[in-house]
Amino acid sequence: MTTHTTDATTYTARSIDPAVLKDLRTADDADRPMVPFADEEGGAPLRCCLRRSEPGERIALVSYAPLRRWAAGTGVDPGAYDEQGPVFIHADDCPGPDLRGHPFPGAHRTVRRYSAEGHILGGRLVENPEAFDAAFDEAFADPEVALVHVRAVEYGCFLYEVRRA
Repeated sequence: MTTHTTDATTYTARSIDPAVLKDLRTADDADRPMVPFADEEGGAPLRCCLRRSEPGERIALVSYAPLRRWAAGTGVDPGAYDEQGPVFIHADDCPGPDLRGHPFPGAHRTVRRYSAEGHILGGRLVENPEAFDAAFDEAFADPEVALVHVRAVEYGCFLYEVRRA
């Protein structure tokens, strides 16, 4: 996890949990086996450690259902809001995130809000890194919001989760 604090609130970017990573390295959320490869170019957004890959690192592209995993832990059914998509992870164990600020800040992102029932409550486009805290403040000002997903605009891919402090 990586933590960022505004004047009143602490927001923690949550990487994929190590126990979930262990599962995904066996079979992903689409029930496919992991297929590791050497990342020749680097730059893949790794959801296990919330940084970009380095050239030559062993990584894998797996299918991940973040809301389904969260909902299973809270006992709710997200219904039609359940979705899975591709995420890059290290093919082997890694030490996890060790970052300051917000992960993957170099592009437009969406901050998608979810209720405690796992339903989408809306979202906000974040066009520059300085706007993340305002987007999180706005999201969590709504008492109905339980968590947010930060997603890539270009592909809609899940990048990381932030929960109420």
